[in-house]
Amino acid sequence: MSGAKTAHGAGHEASAGSILKQPKAVWAVAFASVVAFMGIGLVDPILPAIASDLKATPTETELLFTSYLVITGVAMFFTSWVSGRIGAKKTLLIGLAVIVVFATAAGLSGSVEEIIGFRAGWGLGNALFISTALATIVGAASGGTASAIILYEAALGLGLAVGPLLGGALGSWSWQGPFFGTAVLMAIGFIAIITLLKTPAQKPVPTKLSAPFRALGRPALAILAVTAVFYNFGFFVLLAYTPFALVPLGVSSAISLGFVFFGWGVAVALSSVWIAPILTARMRRTSVITTILPLLAIDLVLIAVFIHSVVAVIAGVVVGGLLLGIMNTVLTEAVMEATDLPRSVASSAYSGVRFLGGAVAPPVASLLAANIAEPAPFIAGAIAFVVATVIVVVGRARLAAVDGVVETELGEAEAIAVGDAA
Repeated sequence: MSGAKTAHGAGHEASAGSILKQPKAVWAVAFASVVAFMGIGLVDPILPAIASDLKATPTETELLFTSYLVITGVAMFFTSWVSGRIGAKKTLLIGLAVIVVFATAAGLSGSVEEIIGFRAGWGLGNALFISTALATIVGAASGGTASAIILYEAALGLGLAVGPLLGGALGSWSWQGPFFGTAVLMAIGFIAIITLLKTPAQKPVPTKLSAPFRALGRPALAILAVTAVFYNFGFFVLLAYTPFALVPLGVSSAISLGFVFFGWGVAVALSSVWIAPILTARMRRTSVITTILPLLAIDLVLIAVFIHSVVAVIAGVVVGGLLLGIMNTVLTEAVMEATDLPRSVASSAYSGVRFLGGAVAPPVASLLAANIAEPAPFIAGAIAFVVATVIVVVGRARLAAVDGVVETELGEAEAIAVGDAA
């Protein structure tokens, strides 16, 4: 590209050695983030058990994801407004406290409807915590934005890995166990934040309630948010529906499902921390995105084709984890670099939209399987990944900042000359 330069590769090289050299406060927030993300995959291994013990249909059981993600997504739009008035530390603590209360209540539930309701409350706490945690880690970490985001994605990956394993282990005792386990771990995270995260001397900077909604008027952020809606649809087809696809293949116990999705989560963690930085050091972020999304579509199509092979489905889940880990890191980096908006506002706007895609996927996948065919949910997920790819390709001209492209004065002059000539 004439008259332009890229900067993202150098950023990764500079941050590679500093990711582990972080203040205690960053590690406290990262630990709590691991536990928060555990909540996403925690119920995966116990979905069949909940459906069986509480006499619920698969679609009703999948609503455990939907209520959680809908409230998380809607509440995300307001987290920057909250943290801008009471500060990041108080927002994090309130979020953790809300999760402790509703996770405990979910464990004490006697019906699937009660769990669905309490998972919605859990989603509110999750929104307050996750959006604020990302902004806090990026703001407090040493080594720059790229290093901080890799650390955040490592926490996400570790949480997604440990969540199903813990859910499977505790779920083998009772489906209630994972909920109580999360409450205990969140309480530990609460204590860690109180102890290690200092309240900054400066007062929080208030943001307008409308800031995240107006932020979506920025073309780059809007393109990434809509891309994430379809990406998250495919993501949660793989995460939330696959346990039901594995049950007829003989993988039905909580512990066996826990190990399958532990492998998936480990793959997410490894690729988000190690593979993603290697790719973005050599390719532009939009090129990574438009390469990985079609590969995810192919992965889901292969799962659909070999839906009756337990080896093929499990392999597809793990390979999917590797690809999803790359996408998670690159998309998060892209959002943080797409605009000059405050990170908390950009994070709230983007997260508020993307979680809605995940909320739709689980019940839709279950309905497709019940009314069309077993492979249908995975075909739908593959189509969603293709749509996400098309959105990025079409909107690529608006994503120059995402790629670290800085136009020089000479390049601008050349562009003007070309325009005048035309």
